[in-house]
Amino acid sequence: MSKHTALPESELSLAALRGDCARMAPHWTASVKSAPAPVKPSLISGVRIPPSSARLIDAMSEYGD
Repeated sequence: MSKHTALPESELSLAALRGDCARMAPHWTASVKSAPAPVKPSLISGVRIPPSSARLIDAMSEYGD
């Protein structure tokens, strides 16, 4: 464990956190996953979007233009 874990959260710095992560990185592994096969649009049915979600997505176009 790092010596930083004993410090109060407010005293942790980003540099210390990044250093801790860099030391742990060799211990982490990620499995290789293949991308899922695309699905034909004609096979997609029964998807229902609540009106509140549709309004939210519709309103987001203001931010992307």
